[in-house]
Amino acid sequence: MKSILEALQPLGRALMLPIAVLPIAGLLLRLGQPDLLDIAFVSAAGDAIFSHLGLLFAIGVATGFARDGNGAACLAGVVCFLVATEAGKVLITVAPDISAGLTGASADLAIAAWKAKAMARLDVPIGILSGLAGGTLYNRYSTIKLPEYLAFFGGRRFVPIVSGVAGLVLAAVFGFGFSLLSQGVDQLSVAITGSGAIGVFVFGLLNRLLLVTGLHHLLNNIVWFVAGDYHGTSGDLRRFFAGDPSAGIFMAGFFPVMMFGLPAACLAMYHAAKPERRKAVGGMLLSLALTSALTGVTEPIEFSFMFLAPVLYAVHAVLTGLSMALMDLLGVKMGFGFSAGLLDYVLNFGKATRPLVLLPVGAVYFVLYYGLFRFFIRKFDLATPGREAETVAAVATPSAGGRGAAFAQALGGGANLTTVSACTTRLRLIVVDQSAVDDAALKALGARGILRPSNSALQVVLGPIADVVSMEIRDALALGGDIAAKPAAAVTADTVALSSAIEAALGGTANVRTASRHIGRLRVELNASDLADDAGLAKLGIRAVARPAPGQVHLLATDAVLGTLVR
Repeated sequence: MKSILEALQPLGRALMLPIAVLPIAGLLLRLGQPDLLDIAFVSAAGDAIFSHLGLLFAIGVATGFARDGNGAACLAGVVCFLVATEAGKVLITVAPDISAGLTGASADLAIAAWKAKAMARLDVPIGILSGLAGGTLYNRYSTIKLPEYLAFFGGRRFVPIVSGVAGLVLAAVFGFGFSLLSQGVDQLSVAITGSGAIGVFVFGLLNRLLLVTGLHHLLNNIVWFVAGDYHGTSGDLRRFFAGDPSAGIFMAGFFPVMMFGLPAACLAMYHAAKPERRKAVGGMLLSLALTSALTGVTEPIEFSFMFLAPVLYAVHAVLTGLSMALMDLLGVKMGFGFSAGLLDYVLNFGKATRPLVLLPVGAVYFVLYYGLFRFFIRKFDLATPGREAETVAAVATPSAGGRGAAFAQALGGGANLTTVSACTTRLRLIVVDQSAVDDAALKALGARGILRPSNSALQVVLGPIADVVSMEIRDALALGGDIAAKPAAAVTADTVALSSAIEAALGGTANVRTASRHIGRLRVELNASDLADDAGLAKLGIRAVARPAPGQVHLLATDAVLGTLVR
């Protein structure tokens, strides 16, 4: 099971990058529509993003899957997507009635328009698969070496080429199999959109339960971007912004929970905290409550009690499902570009159906959450914030390295970090040794929760600052990498001589300019960094290879391994 979760983790992370553009798309689209500012070109700008989500998913997923987020992977994803969609259109069989009564150019235009509209229904799945192909092929072939007469096409330049071949495979699948795939999407759409209150309850429940692993994005993508059809626009979210009066049932139920329920839970946890701890946790809980109510970002709240009081999280998941079902039964349909907070509620008020019903339902949910949280906390003496048996002492941030260095140190040092990335609210990391991670130090630095989906995968819930922190960690490591898990004797960073084995893996002696050793890594200056053979370096014990700048390569490994690679 953990191997499955580990395989799906990168996809969950990668899906967040293209989704991050939806807030600006929704904002532009709504502001430009007639019921607001009535500025056609602004509305068209927002619609352009929704109309090309497949391409954005191809780029975003490829970036997320590529081991270093290199632009070559993005280009590969785009090439794969364009080949798959355009070649796939040629293979689609068109029913005779599409061009009935038309001849010549008119018939050709009708057929082309029908094919474009038909393929657009599957643009998000094709985009995701193209991104997966681009990122995976980049990881596999970005260091490939071709014969000298073809050397120009080697390395990263080879990736878009082979991705074009992958695009042809997808084109064949989606072109020849379009009828079956279209029928499958239709049946899935009917099943989802026609599931009624029970269906939206299950969606809301699973959405919160899958949040624990970060895989809720997979479920969301099916419902919000694939299910249903409205004049060629698919997905509950996209159909809502396209004006579908039946869309919004899979988003409306989140508003009572995020705007009213979870802020009430924060108030309940504050009142249930020990009197001497209320001042310490009050500011944090107020900040979390405002974040949830205004923007709909809830993970920092949920992770504050998810593991301390699992029974409360189970109650929260059920209440979310019930909210989804209740709003559906009341005929409420609302949507969002980012999440179910006050900002999206106000912005999309004019497109919603019965949006004022949220206010009485929200009031009921405020009382319900507050009452249930107070009851369960007192009844079972749950260790919610402010009631823990022990408090964590504050950990000072190293002045020399700042917040990024402090996080790197708490995560076990530079040698323990193989991959550093982030989604909306959490750091997503691959570590060498989970036991080297200092959970207490991470919590003192602001972590709301820590998840270990597999033996190497680690997630640290921070809230909206997660992406900034991930960049600070990478910057701190790139500045020298002298970050250890615990204070240790400094390793002199003087120039060192490399063994013949690692020189060969780095492209030969002539390709190596200088090399210096640091704690947990070697910093090597190369004439051509793309000549470094990542697979060959891995065989020598290198855990990860980073290329922070042209010609510069960082080789991460244990100090024991590094000792065998220098002379």
